Amino acid sequence: KESKQLIHNISSAFLKLQDVLAGQPKIKVLYLIWQDPFMTVGGDTFISDMLSRAGFFNSFQADVRYPATSLAEIEIKDVDLILLSSEPFPFSQKHLLELQKAMPSQKFLLVDGEMFSWYGSKMLKSPAYFEQLYQSASALIALN
Repeated sequence: KESKQLIHNISSAFLKLQDVLAGQPKIKVLYLIWQDPFMTVGGDTFISDMLSRAGFFNSFQADVRYPATSLAEIEIKDVDLILLSSEPFPFSQKHLLELQKAMPSQKFLLVDGEMFSWYGSKMLKSPAYFEQLYQSASALIALN
């Protein structure tokens, strides 16, 4: 009974998010999960699915699993925003500043990796986080 209620609550929260984001453009992102080498997420991952639900388009959608990439490839990738996940590699403000210095034309945001990669009861909090993140991302992009 508790499991069914949890599933219902998660589903309802994601349906509400879908309504909020309806008609909004997808923001093209590169989602980094690791450094040295830089790694991102392919289209066949749970994280990529969560990105889509959050109003983002995964720029590595055509790739599988967790492809490695490089600063050179990241720099020429046509993205609106680079998301730096807090896990499994704990990207921090220090990393964001280093990457901004290396790629001043790119925009970056630190994100809570748990919201994108943890399933189960943690997903109850993801839709509200995604709504706020989408608004922050849209505002950052609009500063261009």
